[in-house]
Amino acid sequence: MNSRLATAHSPLLSAPERTAYGDLPVPAPHTAPELAALLRLLTGHRRPRLHSVAIGHSRDNASRAAAAAFADAWHAADGAVLTVVDWPEQAASWLRPAHRLTAQEPDALVIAAAPLGWAQLARRLRHSTPWRPDRTFGFVSLAEPAVAALAGTGVLDGVRGASADGGTWRIDHAGWISSLQPLAPGGTA
Repeated sequence: MNSRLATAHSPLLSAPERTAYGDLPVPAPHTAPELAALLRLLTGHRRPRLHSVAIGHSRDNASRAAAAAFADAWHAADGAVLTVVDWPEQAASWLRPAHRLTAQEPDALVIAAAPLGWAQLARRLRHSTPWRPDRTFGFVSLAEPAVAALAGTGVLDGVRGASADGGTWRIDHAGWISSLQPLAPGGTA
């Protein structure tokens, strides 16, 4: 168990917490610039190079398609996909998908998900696995401000991802989401 969040409290969101932000947006289909930016984040000037990933996605069509597109692109870049894990928006404990995502100790996690399910899974990852949010990358649906609030203080610190326009974003301490504009043509990551 992660000692920083080891408490007597369950990592599950209560019913009032799950509804506190109203209806959250559903993931939109990913874009080509978004996929390219996500690949740049993982393959840019990283040392050591990230090779193996675990891919997680919620069960909506847009998230499934984004996860499949990323897996194809990652294989084409000579990367290894260790596992692909899906989850429903509501689960009894989130323990099974959390363990499946981290069991093979991937270099990084790549997530395509609806906000509520991701927030709940992230809480379980942080509470019950050796997961590191700074080794987690996602599609734009993870950059929804309510996600960081639902996940809780510090849970998503360091998660990064890509925006639909090819820009990038990062969740900093206290749940602030910083965005960077897409690179100009010919720019580098």
